[in-house]
This record gives sequence, structure tokens and C-alpha cells, in this order.
Amino acid sequence: MQFDYDLFVIGGGSGGVRAARMTASQTDARVALAEEDRYGGTCVIRGCVPKKLMVFASEVSHAIPEARGYGWDIQEAQFDWDMFHGKLDVELDRLENVYRGLLERSGVTTFHQRAKVVGPHKIELADGQQKTAQTILIAVGGSPVLPQIKGIEHALTSNDMFHFKSLPKSILIVGGGYIACEFAGIMNGLGVKTTQYFRADQILRGFDNEARGIVADEMRKRGVDLQSGTNVSKIEKTTDGLRITNTNGDQVEVEAVMFATGRAPNTAGLISEDVAVALGAKGEIMVDAYSQSSVPSIYALGDVTDRVNLTPVAIREAMCFIDTVFRGQPTPVDHELIPTAVFTQPEMGTVGLTEEEAAAQEPIEVYSEKFRVMRHYFAGKDDASLLKLIVSAKTCKILGAHIIAPQAGEMIQLLGVAIKMGATKEDLDRTMAVHPTISEELVTMRTPTRRT
Repeated sequence: MQFDYDLFVIGGGSGGVRAARMTASQTDARVALAEEDRYGGTCVIRGCVPKKLMVFASEVSHAIPEARGYGWDIQEAQFDWDMFHGKLDVELDRLENVYRGLLERSGVTTFHQRAKVVGPHKIELADGQQKTAQTILIAVGGSPVLPQIKGIEHALTSNDMFHFKSLPKSILIVGGGYIACEFAGIMNGLGVKTTQYFRADQILRGFDNEARGIVADEMRKRGVDLQSGTNVSKIEKTTDGLRITNTNGDQVEVEAVMFATGRAPNTAGLISEDVAVALGAKGEIMVDAYSQSSVPSIYALGDVTDRVNLTPVAIREAMCFIDTVFRGQPTPVDHELIPTAVFTQPEMGTVGLTEEEAAAQEPIEVYSEKFRVMRHYFAGKDDASLLKLIVSAKTCKILGAHIIAPQAGEMIQLLGVAIKMGATKEDLDRTMAVHPTISEELVTMRTPTRRT
């Protein structure tokens, strides 16, 4: 059978664009891509990139008093949302054009409209066109979901946080995951009175207990009103904003409320029912280690598969897909030991097992150091930091690392290389320290804090 394309990609986010352009530029394949929204996907347009720029903006409020501690005569400063937001829009437009340019220069045919899988090799576009492809790759990502409670139509999601006409004076963030905690830090840093509700007894479920406790304490110290064991039961519109009733029966009035309580794969209406692509309970496309679905000609990667929902993971999955399908080199995706940064304030970096996970599988030694960073304490700040290594008592192999400190994400990226290579505690002990730095503590901790 003659197909219109060798590969048809649905989704113009980081994973889909990488798969399309690298396949087109590095093989003889004929490639097309359909995207109904903006090119760049969640990460570039409504996630990682604009969020990180907002983190940078919000951190300045903490840097100003620090600067005074170093002798700078800085008068009262005020944040200009209009100026920042205008620059943010320009930057996101620039990045979208970069993605468009990459596809065009790679020879990828693009369709700026919704696409639906209507057969193992057939795609139907929103304008009625039908295209065929030997291989279909689905990379449509996921979206925030909102709970079904009274007044939920007044709530925002993370997608809306970059589009305020003016900053609210107060906001309630609902959720205890990294998205909720990051935005709580951002809004607080920008001068918005910030309250955060979460159902559990602590934020950042799934992360190391000691580390998330320190992050929570520091968030409270910086002004975020963290309230555990609390959820929203009702939202009411008022003349001045919103009245929130929580599950404890208490009420709070705020100008805005954002929910970050879950995301779901964007598979609704994406695949015809007679195309037997197996889906999971959340609507995720079920795939094997090679990102192949239950239909041999259909693959999927990124958040739509709900494996590890991170942009670098989707990009790696794309490269493994190309090796497997177009280079004849079957390459499974390795989802083990993925370094992760959480851009809370303070910032956290993590890779490998938590102390709790490691202790459940074998005897371990824990090396940890809590301290105040030189830059902070000289300026009169008492921000807490943590460097923590989880080590196998039997093999001395490093099983996990957790860092809370300025630029923790930068440190965990490099430490992740060593841990991925199988580094042991002795390897770190043999490494010379760079002084004076925060990271030198990673190679100077000699005595276990505890053994379990």
C-alpha cells in the first residue's frame, strides 16, 4: 500500500516536534505533523518555560533585602506585571516561531488543525482531509483537570496563570504537588497574599520526607499560608472576588483560586472507537518499552502515555522511537534514575530513591548536612538548605540524592550523571572539593548521619 507519509505525528510539543524533525532531517522518511494549538506544547507555551521565567521574577523580591545586607542602598521596589507580562508574551511568540522554523527547515509538512486517528494508518483532519501514514505517532500531552464542585467555573488552572490582566491581591492555590507548590512560591514572591490548601499531611507526596518537610517550613517562613488536611467544597462569586468554603467548614475570601490537583492525557475524541488502541484508567495510551501501542502501527510518547511526565523524558522517548522505527535499532526507553528539579522556593533537586524507598529494600546509610548558605547568612537570612545522600550499606552505591539549595537543579543534573554511571560513596570521597561552594559538601560528608 502506498501511504501519503512514512510518519504522521499528532502533537506539536517538545516530544512530537523532536520526533518529526529528527526523522525528517536524518532519514529519507516523509513526515507530517498536526497541531491544533500553539507549537511548543505545554512546556514552552504554558508550562516549564513561562513558569521558570515567573520564578526568576518572583525571586527578586527575596534578593532585594539580601542585597541590602551586602551594603546596597536599595529603596522600596515595586513589581510591574504589565511590563513583565508583555516581555513574556514576546518571548513565547519567539519560541513558538523557533519550533515552527525547525519543522519547516527539516522538511516536515505541517497542518495547523486538530487531527483524529480513524484507522491503523489513517488520520482525519478537522477540515475533512484524510491522510495515510505507515506509522502514526501520538504526542498530544495532557491537560489540567478540575474537580466537580459547586462554583468550579470560577477556578483557574496552571494554564491560566500566565494571562492575568492584572495580578490579584490574594490567591488560593489548591493542591500539594510540585505545580501547586511552585505557583504558591511564585505568587507569594510577586507580592500576592498566598494560601495553599492540600489534602495530605504534607506537600510534595512521593518526594523524600525530610526534604519536603524543609521545603514546607521554608515556604511558610517566606509567607505562604500552607494548610494541610484541607480541600475546597464550594466556590462563590462575590462583588470583590471569591468566597471559598473548605472541607473544615471555614471560609476565606480571595481574588482568585487555582487548582493544581491533577492532569489527564488529551485522548478524548482523539481515536475512533473501532481503532483498538488500549487506554488506561485515566485515558492514557498504553505502550510497551518501545512506545508502541496495542496497534502495531501506532506509537505514543510523552504525557499522553502517563509514564514519567517530564519534557526531557518525552524528548528521550522521541529519540528512542526514531532509533526503533526508522533506524532499525530497537531501543527501549530507560526511565530509571531521572534527575528532577522542583522550582519551589527554596529550590529542590532529586534523583534516585528517597530515604523511605531505599530503607524498604535494603540496609542503608544516610549522609546529610543541613546548613545555612554563606551568601544568605552573611546577609542576615536564615534560609535552610539540605544536601542528602542515600547509600547502600552493602555496596556503597549511591541510591539517591536530594538537594535543597539555590541552584539545586543545576547540581542535581551533574550529580545525576555520576549516579546513573553507578557512582559509589567512595567515588565522591575521592573527588576534590571546589571551595567555597554549596556543592563541596557532597564530597566532604564522611560520617553517616544515621543507618537503617
